Amino acid sequence: MQIVQLVISGLAQGCIYGLIALGFVLIYKATETVNFAQGELMMIGAFAGLFAATTLGLPYWLVILAAMAATALIGLAIERVVLQPILGHPAFSIVMVTIGLSYMARGLVTMIPVVGTDTHALPVPFRGEIFRLGTLVISAEHIVIIAATIVLCGLLAAMFHYTKVGIAMQAMSQNQLAAYYMGIPVKRLSGLIWGISAAVAAIAGILLAPLTFVHANMGLIGIKAFPAAVIGGFTSLPGAIVGGLIIGVVESLAGFYLMEGFKDVAAFVVVLLMLVFKPTGLFGETARKKV
Repeated sequence: MQIVQLVISGLAQGCIYGLIALGFVLIYKATETVNFAQGELMMIGAFAGLFAATTLGLPYWLVILAAMAATALIGLAIERVVLQPILGHPAFSIVMVTIGLSYMARGLVTMIPVVGTDTHALPVPFRGEIFRLGTLVISAEHIVIIAATIVLCGLLAAMFHYTKVGIAMQAMSQNQLAAYYMGIPVKRLSGLIWGISAAVAAIAGILLAPLTFVHANMGLIGIKAFPAAVIGGFTSLPGAIVGGLIIGVVESLAGFYLMEGFKDVAAFVVVLLMLVFKPTGLFGETARKKV
């Protein structure tokens, strides 16, 4: 029963990794850009939720919507103001810009007087509740994380398959130039995708907050979400979630059964193994170019 407990805990943590990895994949599929500030967008979303809950006094479901809206606007602003002017430059330049944005976001948050480097508790209606199934004890936080991830993935899948915007995004991810010639507003959709990925990151931050509290460095979890995207395949949305679940379960089991400290490197060990045996990831596609 102990291993079941560990797996459930790992799946909950893996869902967080998967949601952040989902943002990596969304942006990469649409723009071939890797956003290393995705973890910091999650942190900003968590702080937006904290502000909505503690200062505005909004109920929990409105806290989620407010955090999503605020973070989506920030994601859209980053795409419009920072990234569009440097499109066409080498990919390395764009990557360095996103890394710089991540450091800047953490620095700016720590400069806010009421925030600083302190940890803050996000009030949630289910804090501390547990459910027992025989000898198995499951916290409400873990159940909410897993359930919310399932619902969110279902909504995203429905959007991509049954709406005009989602179908246009799929076309854009296949070939931006062809999509542009077919009349698809590529620039507008690019901004929308950045907004959606930021909103997903905000949800991850709200879900993670009851487990780790809200603080300026919580976005560093994005470092472990990146391996999740690699494991699943950097062009696969379902692969991002599966990769996150794998990382979460491996970390949970490694932290209990293996030597101290191995938990922190387990994600990268799995990535190295994946790159050796299946470089494209579990669901990735091999790109071929004619020369």
